[in-house]
Amino acid sequence: MPAIKNILFIMADQLRADYLSCYGHPHIQTPAMDALAARGVRYDHAYVQAPICGPSRMSFYTGRYVASHGSTYNGVPLRVGEPTMGDHLRPLGLRTALVGKTHMAADAEGIRRLGLDTASEAAIFAAQCGFEPFERDDGLWPDRPGSYDIAYNDYLRAQGYEGDNPWHTAANSVRGDDGEVLSGWEMRHAGRPAIVAEEHSETAYMTDRAMDFIDAAGDQPWCLHLSYIKPHWPYIAPAPYHDMYGPDDVIPANRDASERDDPHPVYAAFMGHEESGNFAREEVRRTVIPAYMGLIRQFDDHIGRLFAFLEDRGLAQHTMIVVTSDHGDYLGDHWLGEKQLFHEESARVPLIVYDPRPEADATRGTVDSALVEAIDLVPTFVEAAGGTVPGHILEGRSLVGRLHGETGPWRDAVFSELDFGFRKARLDVGTEPWASRGVMLRTERWKYIEYGDLPPQLFDLETDPQERTDLGRSDDHAAIRADLHERLFRWLRDRRMRITTSDAEVEARTDRHKAAGIPYGVW
Repeated sequence: MPAIKNILFIMADQLRADYLSCYGHPHIQTPAMDALAARGVRYDHAYVQAPICGPSRMSFYTGRYVASHGSTYNGVPLRVGEPTMGDHLRPLGLRTALVGKTHMAADAEGIRRLGLDTASEAAIFAAQCGFEPFERDDGLWPDRPGSYDIAYNDYLRAQGYEGDNPWHTAANSVRGDDGEVLSGWEMRHAGRPAIVAEEHSETAYMTDRAMDFIDAAGDQPWCLHLSYIKPHWPYIAPAPYHDMYGPDDVIPANRDASERDDPHPVYAAFMGHEESGNFAREEVRRTVIPAYMGLIRQFDDHIGRLFAFLEDRGLAQHTMIVVTSDHGDYLGDHWLGEKQLFHEESARVPLIVYDPRPEADATRGTVDSALVEAIDLVPTFVEAAGGTVPGHILEGRSLVGRLHGETGPWRDAVFSELDFGFRKARLDVGTEPWASRGVMLRTERWKYIEYGDLPPQLFDLETDPQERTDLGRSDDHAAIRADLHERLFRWLRDRRMRITTSDAEVEARTDRHKAAGIPYGVW
């Protein structure tokens, strides 16, 4: 079949799957994503390899599990030598670029050890997760010298917004009743509009920059990773999105008082974090969630604008489009804030894939309930671009066959990992940094989680889809836990560790020592 010419890989940060109308949210409307799902395939059970920005993205970009690539938490560098999406796609002729966020920490020590010139192309790719940084902006710091030097701040100042860091003081702050600047990091201000005008907001700006890249690429095939910061905190939306939804649009929290009775030690520690204590209050949820919903609607409106741009340029029929997220957001569900643990609200993400080729016509507008992982995207892109998937490196599975209606065997479990060594939870639980790890195995029915020497967790998703009853210490489920423990161990044994030699080369070299002139063991 013909190869895909272009790939548009869109990611929204901290976007829950169930906060899109095509995934069933009763109030929020996301017409652009709904229309894309009608033209493509919506995956109903897509999971990230780590429910937090950095390691999740490193798995998206490498096609490998966290246990394999080793970047376990935000700020933990992805080691030099890990092949990334760009390394796989550039040899196929695709200019592979970034607009927005990666949360990638460069392996500066590895780059130095190899003696790479930091201005060289090789060092830039190594420091930028394999992408050409057309415009990188991780947008995280309110008041940290050295973090202000981003093009978006230059843009805001050119629009008349003053200050060293208008990303914080304009795009993510609001005005009080007396005109004073109020920081968006204080969630009590989430109901007020951002100081910045909507057309100057992060989401609008990054969409414009994506269009700039596409125009600059001309006729050259490309893969663009357009990575939006929102609806990630600070939960501040520009007008009119700040009050497009109200407290009555907030759906009830998925939580039960029984979850606080003798919880798992790690779960209890995360419930004790400040963000969880705040999101346990309805006042906070009813203030923050409408702004979160508004940011999602703004994101949808701008990707709709981008899709129209592709149509106007005659590019839509040559471009594979993917929309997903790096993790979810608890928003008070299970008495938690933020993300990181393995409930559906945190580890499950939206995934919509549009393949423009006629071979995908049979699946257009369908919902695929197969268990899908973030690491499946790199092999999908490689196959779609006409390449051969390097199975000794990539641990995901290409979705191209499923997009084209194939119904062969598929995986029966997905996996996700957690390094909580950097969080206060580790101190509360009393584990060493190296031992503060969790890993999730999710089958069609069961979700099983291990935390080293601590007790496991187990949820029956058939009888308890809301994950409110932990069976990790239930005597009646000991045999099920033992079976899932062995499956988890088998998964760990199957990791792709030999990435410098292909399976084909192993086949060619099998039992060839004598032909190679090494006749050992001969009498």
